[in-house]
Amino acid sequence: MIAVTTDSGRLVTYEFELEPHPHFETIHFETFGKSGIRRVVPGEYLGADPKGRAFMVASLEKNKLVYILTRSGDTNIAISSPLEAHKPQTLVFSLIGLDVNYANPMFAALELDFSTAEVDPSGAALHDLKKELVVYELDLGLNHIVRRWSRSVDRTANCLFRVPGGGTPRIPSQVLVCGEDNITYYRIHHTETDVCRLAIPRREGATEDPNRKRSIVCGTLYTLKSGEFFYLLQTEDGDLFKLQMDMQNGCVRKMRIKYFDTVPVTTSICILRSGFVYLACESGDRLIYELETLGEDTDDPVFDSTQFPVDPEASYDAVPFFKPRPLTNLNLVESIPTLNPIVGMEVSNPALEDAPQIYTINGTGARSTFRTTRNALDVIEIINSDLPSSAVKVLTSKLTVKDQQDTLIVLSLHSSTLVLKIDDIVTECSNTGLLVDTSTLGIQQFGEDCVIQIHPKGIRHIEGITFADGSTTAEYSILTDWPVPAHRTIVACATNNRQVAIALSNGQISYFECDHDGSLALANQEVTLETTINCLAIPDVPEGNQRGFFLAVGCSDQTVRIYNLVPDQDGDILQSISVQGLSSPPSDLTINFMTDKSPRGYNQFLHIGLRSGVYIRSVLDEMTGEIGVTRKRFLGPDAVTFARVGAAGEPAVLAMSSRPWLAYAHPRTSVLQLTPLNDIPFKSASDFTGLDVKGVICVSGNQLR
Repeated sequence: MIAVTTDSGRLVTYEFELEPHPHFETIHFETFGKSGIRRVVPGEYLGADPKGRAFMVASLEKNKLVYILTRSGDTNIAISSPLEAHKPQTLVFSLIGLDVNYANPMFAALELDFSTAEVDPSGAALHDLKKELVVYELDLGLNHIVRRWSRSVDRTANCLFRVPGGGTPRIPSQVLVCGEDNITYYRIHHTETDVCRLAIPRREGATEDPNRKRSIVCGTLYTLKSGEFFYLLQTEDGDLFKLQMDMQNGCVRKMRIKYFDTVPVTTSICILRSGFVYLACESGDRLIYELETLGEDTDDPVFDSTQFPVDPEASYDAVPFFKPRPLTNLNLVESIPTLNPIVGMEVSNPALEDAPQIYTINGTGARSTFRTTRNALDVIEIINSDLPSSAVKVLTSKLTVKDQQDTLIVLSLHSSTLVLKIDDIVTECSNTGLLVDTSTLGIQQFGEDCVIQIHPKGIRHIEGITFADGSTTAEYSILTDWPVPAHRTIVACATNNRQVAIALSNGQISYFECDHDGSLALANQEVTLETTINCLAIPDVPEGNQRGFFLAVGCSDQTVRIYNLVPDQDGDILQSISVQGLSSPPSDLTINFMTDKSPRGYNQFLHIGLRSGVYIRSVLDEMTGEIGVTRKRFLGPDAVTFARVGAAGEPAVLAMSSRPWLAYAHPRTSVLQLTPLNDIPFKSASDFTGLDVKGVICVSGNQLR
């Protein structure tokens, strides 16, 4: 459960849920004040009881509210009306929930009562004000909040940290108070012997100002499985110190502090159970470090509280010093980009792209950066290798229907084909049965264990391609060719695991299905159009069916026509169902099912790419084949081509024009989006599933990426 206070004047509690996708489920939202940042509206501070029974919200001045959480069963959590703990003319500097086990919840606050200074016009009383550590107790039996205990502390105190181990009458709650150049431990209802104080170590060197005082700006408590605990505390210089406590009968007898490492100044530190440290930095990128060691074996000096006086007003002579060094206990593993804070910004398009870029000056001091922000999805490049010549198309294929990984990469060159085998490394292979002295239009794993190659002069059907372990030479059992009629060539094709459609240069469309033995069975019916055919598309076979339902044909007369592949009432196929007029001849088509916001949660979409650079997405009714709602977008001046890929485990379409775009369903909102990729342009791509990676393989000139 997470409790959040906002400037809208509301307190919200969330529960983190993993299913159906990681998200926050809202449990409560309570109004505690007016909107805006106001000094008397609670919400600036939030302290929670470690057992989750109550939390206190406080304003900068005067007002404090306590909410009680009650549980019935494992899921139903109710929130009470707020209890007031107001104190006029009082400033609050910090607020935490104390560790009291299952005793009445207690909250500690740093407060300054300025009521006496207000009535003194001379201002002399201002210097006599005392800052106090105040403890509030929530009596669950009487359902009210009381001011239980207070004590004067260092006037420079700025933050509090709870100390584990309280909650019994013998061991009251404990707290750390951090001020300028000192850290003090207090035990509630304590005697003077229950107070420990030590100094914050200073850097050693000629450049250090001896008059400058250090303060703790943030920190975190981490508890080990053995029950031991330690703090990581950070100064405004970025120096991290490890603070430990020597306990006796549950009470602290001595504190020890030691230099740990130096990292950028943060607003919050979180140590994860997996051994990583997350830093929400004050400026610049967020950082994730790996905790290499706990700092026990370094040679840095250790200072303890026995060297310093307990009285917060007393000064100390022995100033502890340390020498900064490179990272030893932490190792930077990841940086999460952020623009915080933006110092200067300009929106311009000097790169002459389809959309302007945002240029910003970010960060402060040594963490200042100049950044360019584009509307694009970032990609990770894993392989980049040179090819002997420029490739016009890249295709991937499995060998059998049961394979989980792609085995072949087929590169179609201008007048030849290069066949590569995917193993630990990508190498050229031979004797696969694929024609290599002609260009390739399509490759498809067909039936149970066959592979078909479509080339301008026909279709090659190869059965039983196998590779010996570590070998680049293949073996196959049966090879069959289907040649095209004389004086004709194949200009376009579309395939899935059980269907093949080809378009010939005379406008004829031939259709094949997978026979019971895995061979190609030519349909008795065919279509001949009076116009040139530019592209074809067949969807994948839906689960539980024998074939895809429709064939989309893109023609040079600026139309897309839909034909049926399932026999109608008269037993006929390749009958025209619907036609969509276009503003330019189509350059590519694809049909696939994608997640969306419809009541079913998904729809069948027809994606159309035009030579003018326009991308069109239309809903294709999976029962009737009628073309429904249509969306258009200009992607660039070049013709649009497609590749069906996967994104976040869902079907997606890669659209390629003057730059690549990804059409996908947002994994959280299920809204269909079209976003450019932050990558160089490429003309051909294919879905790729390897041993250790699942992504996209593409060609750009003579580079395979």
